[in-house]
Amino acid sequence: MKTYPLGVIGNCTSAALISSDCSIEWLCLPFFDSPSLFARILDQNKGGYFKITAQDIVTVKQNYIPHTAILKTIFETKQGVFEVSDYMPRFHMEYGATYCPSEIQRDIHVISGKPHLIVELIPRPNYALSEAKFDLIDDYIKISSLKGEYNSFYLYSNLAHKKIISGEPIELTESSFFLLSYHEKLEKINLNKIYVEYEKTKSYWLDWVYRTKLPSKYREMAIRSTITLKLLMYERTGAVIAAPTTSLPEIIGGDRNWDYRYCWVRDASMMIDLFARLGHMGFADQYIKFILNKVLLKHENVTVMYGINGERELPERTLNYLDGYEGSKPVRIGNDAYRQKQNDLYGELIEMIYTYLVLNSQVRTSSYINEEIWTVVRSLVNYVRASWKAPDSGIWERRGEPQHYVHSKMMSWVAMDRAGRIARHLGRIQYAEACFKTASEVKDDILKKGWNDHLQAFVMHYGSNEMDAAVLLMLHYGFLLPSDERMISTVTKMYQTLVRNQFMMRYVAEDDFGTPRNAFIVCTFWMINALYLIGEESKAKEMFTQVVQWRNPHGLFSEGIETDTGRLVGNFPQGYSHLALIQTVLLLETDYNWMGPLMVDGKVGSYSGIFRFEK
Repeated sequence: MKTYPLGVIGNCTSAALISSDCSIEWLCLPFFDSPSLFARILDQNKGGYFKITAQDIVTVKQNYIPHTAILKTIFETKQGVFEVSDYMPRFHMEYGATYCPSEIQRDIHVISGKPHLIVELIPRPNYALSEAKFDLIDDYIKISSLKGEYNSFYLYSNLAHKKIISGEPIELTESSFFLLSYHEKLEKINLNKIYVEYEKTKSYWLDWVYRTKLPSKYREMAIRSTITLKLLMYERTGAVIAAPTTSLPEIIGGDRNWDYRYCWVRDASMMIDLFARLGHMGFADQYIKFILNKVLLKHENVTVMYGINGERELPERTLNYLDGYEGSKPVRIGNDAYRQKQNDLYGELIEMIYTYLVLNSQVRTSSYINEEIWTVVRSLVNYVRASWKAPDSGIWERRGEPQHYVHSKMMSWVAMDRAGRIARHLGRIQYAEACFKTASEVKDDILKKGWNDHLQAFVMHYGSNEMDAAVLLMLHYGFLLPSDERMISTVTKMYQTLVRNQFMMRYVAEDDFGTPRNAFIVCTFWMINALYLIGEESKAKEMFTQVVQWRNPHGLFSEGIETDTGRLVGNFPQGYSHLALIQTVLLLETDYNWMGPLMVDGKVGSYSGIFRFEK
């Protein structure tokens, strides 16, 4: 069973989910975190949608135009054949600016005959708080909210406006279009403009993929994941969201339903680190500026997560009038995880900064930017020194009593180790030595308190008997070598304890919301990587083959997966899942030197721990 037969389109301003029968099921405008206009994924009756269909349908086929974020749906009817191209415009303009407006274009091209198109336009602004008001203006239909905060939207089309609203069949005799915008357009909308923006958007994506450094093996799979990650990057500030949706449940019918339309420093830093390695330094530049704007002053600490415009407070509330996805309540907007203390984020952030600085030293330098970054690194180091011995809420954001999570401690080691390498890279030798000394203290503490002699494994937190998939990242960051007996034993124990039908659980112990039932896709890839690194290559490849077959028809992953059915669950598409897929593809392609040997401090070797180890 593969759920979410949905494609995602976007342009780094917002995103939409489109069903296999050409219905926009989820859309927030003008931005990722704006109230929804269509939200049928969260309530089949009240949520609202925008569907293009036809009379006398014979077949409907849907696929992406290869290497783009343009979704094409082909309708074969008894009267003729037509195709719909759904996309959000994105392309470069003069002087380096990027055009990515808050709008969706739905282009219709008649292939043969005279098919009869039907439009089902059911807008429900402000998270489906009420129906919408329609006003027919000369060249557009204005859609306005009736309850809640005022919002208006503008639908342009060369088809009969009254028939669009009424749902009457429309005979197609030529190419047509729909342009749904948050803003009233200042220039005339016609077929010529639509055609040009379609071709520019298509060319943008083809060129972007061409410039992405990916291996030949599993290449198409990796390209779709890379495009998906790109769609999660907010153009205006450099923030990176975890997913474009809210409240798609981790367990169907349960209450593990969270809003993921925000920028987690952990997830975003790992994604940007990967993009820098894949040749897209521009996104790293934007994210670095986002972080600099948040931690520019020495007394300001980085928080767990931010809104896409840098908001530090994201209060959580529930929309009790919505039924939720397949009855999974509550529907939440906002996320109270922003209140938590998660000590691991310093490690991911400083790791990303290290990658950024080393790669930048080979292509361009800016002493001004480096000085600001160096101030941020030293500020973060101060926080790590003050916090690493304290308990926290951990990577999985448990809402119970803070614990001394092994993963959080390990990431504190990463923070100090990479800070030491940054200092050494910048010629601050004494500072580097002090960082390495603290890193050594953290490591000794983990080896002493995080190891469970009875289980012969590193465990979730000090003094526990629970296994935690996040501990596998010790290999990712080079905390211990793959040949270390403690790592081999830990991976083996985790495989025995947390793997269900080739899928990996985060953990299996009861938490504040009950007992976990579904696997996490990112954790499954972590286990594949770990098995591969300790020499269990055939087992790793078997597990990889199993998990990738459960991508949806468009090659997309959600956050989790039901271990018994393979059904995708959780927010969709999930950046963390696609990030991990790409990392695994790069690891399995052992003959592809995707980063190349780098000279660091006069030595050839690793500049981070991502599946490479210091020579």
